[in-house]
Amino acid sequence: MILLRDALPADADAVARLHVRSWQTAYRGLIPDEFLDAMRPEERARRYTFGSRDPAAPQTIVALDGAQLVGFSTVVADREDARVGELSALHVDPTRWGQRVGLALIEAARGRLVASEFRAARLWLLVGNARAERFYTLDGWRSDGTQRSEVVWGASVSELSFRRSLP
Repeated sequence: MILLRDALPADADAVARLHVRSWQTAYRGLIPDEFLDAMRPEERARRYTFGSRDPAAPQTIVALDGAQLVGFSTVVADREDARVGELSALHVDPTRWGQRVGLALIEAARGRLVASEFRAARLWLLVGNARAERFYTLDGWRSDGTQRSEVVWGASVSELSFRRSLP
């Protein structure tokens, strides 16, 4: 059974290991291999702000199967429009893909956005990430056609914006 809860500062290392493993699997062929192979979880772990009381800080939910962290999602106010919530991350351990962990996390993230009184949500999807595009489309997200080039963790990426309304 999957347990969802807010991320704690003590989760940073486990989240970072999962984050890197997820990127290295999901983005292979979309981001240069040398970049993916050089990623280090300890560098990522230092950037998290889990446990922050700042209402503008990202809010991360972790998914646990027993003591094992198997996924996480993060929401925050959109950088371009503070009235829109952003799903800024949703990553599941690749060994758990297709086991409904992502579904539980996206439902929890949507609930968090609604509780924060957002009525619309946005996410940015790496261009070419067909697996994630199918997942989000099934959840009601639609591309609005907006593209951007961004530097994420030091890698230049092209992203496509997806939006959905919230209840």
